[in-house]
Amino acid sequence: MDIGSLKAKLAATSTIRPSGRVLGVTGLALRFSMPGVRIGDVVHVKRRAPGVGPLACEVVGFTGGEAVAMPLGTLSGVGPDDEVESTGGPFTVLAGRDLLGRVVDGLGRPLDGGAAPRGVLVPVDRDPPSALSRRPVSVPMATGVRVLDGLLTLGEGQRVGLFAGSGVGKSTLLGAIARGAAADVVVVALVGERGREVGEFLEHALGAAGRARSVVVVATSDVAALERLRAAQVATAYAEHFRDEGAKVMLLVDSVTRFARAQREVGLAAGEPPARRGYPPSVFAMLPRLLERSGQGERGSITAIYTVLVEGGDMDEPIADEVRGVLDGHVVLDRTIAARGRYPAVDVTVSLSRVMDAITPPEHQAAARKLRSLVAHYEAKRDLVTLGAYAKGTDKELDEAIAKMPKIEQFLRQDPKDRVSFEDAAATLALAIK
Repeated sequence: MDIGSLKAKLAATSTIRPSGRVLGVTGLALRFSMPGVRIGDVVHVKRRAPGVGPLACEVVGFTGGEAVAMPLGTLSGVGPDDEVESTGGPFTVLAGRDLLGRVVDGLGRPLDGGAAPRGVLVPVDRDPPSALSRRPVSVPMATGVRVLDGLLTLGEGQRVGLFAGSGVGKSTLLGAIARGAAADVVVVALVGERGREVGEFLEHALGAAGRARSVVVVATSDVAALERLRAAQVATAYAEHFRDEGAKVMLLVDSVTRFARAQREVGLAAGEPPARRGYPPSVFAMLPRLLERSGQGERGSITAIYTVLVEGGDMDEPIADEVRGVLDGHVVLDRTIAARGRYPAVDVTVSLSRVMDAITPPEHQAAARKLRSLVAHYEAKRDLVTLGAYAKGTDKELDEAIAKMPKIEQFLRQDPKDRVSFEDAAATLALAIK
């Protein structure tokens, strides 16, 4: 770098950080005055209460000449006229190979008792890649789960939604994918999760083998709304860093619904009006901004699975409807199937991978369509068959479905601990419909 460039950088660097004073706190939001502060800037509130340190906050809006900020922690100890100092920029985290095997919170701080991870500073909120810079999805991404690889084949760089209610096996399926996916790095974001289930996911669903190549970002339901919001973005920033290094990354975000709820809290606290079912407009602007950051890059790829909570099976509620329209496919877990004891409880009749036809051979596609047709036909007449009211020979396709259902059920079932190769999934699919 020449001396002219160094002088220009030095001239642009300010040694004086702007500061201001706390004017008030309303609900979750803090108001202060400070010259030159901008949306997205991180500020530190120097709390004067004994026993508490500075509180990091992020500017989310302005009203009446005052800045509105959301805390990255609890507002406890904040008082009138506490000094507010700007950091001069947006929120960043350290990303690098040192993160593998680690568990961090929604702000990138270690939760596993280890030292602070080393790496390079990366922005947490950044623009998605240009549409024309993305390579096409052309290669399958094996997940190790037979029903996904056989009937809903994912591609490297694809983005898929996993739609499920609570207690249907969503976390177990995510853990199986994290262990079995043909990826170099796995990044997991647990957003708004119950504290009890975090340890269970790490020990049982993810396991030692899955954890060794994973980065887990945790923001439990009790932390500040902004930290829950940032957890998904921090995980995405980590995935982007590994992708830009040329790695095949699997990104698992659980859940987008809780991410949207966190943004609802932030938006309403900043003064936004509620729009669709209480969600402010910023939620529907932020969702595609987050989801579009994953996918193919110029070198590596991020294959992403985002879970969506659909209580009561309402696939048309605002968040589910918005996410389904942005992503490249959807996998639906059904409570009725789970009650029958089948794992994973994937409803293959309504699930879809939009890139499957581009990444699988014609015979694989034909076998998948045939099996889905047989399952759909059988499910439509299940009550008649179960009650013994169906007379054999009345419907040839139903007769075929009944005859092949034992092999189909065997194909659809899989123990959570088992990993199935992509080739085995394709071969088993072909045998199930013979």
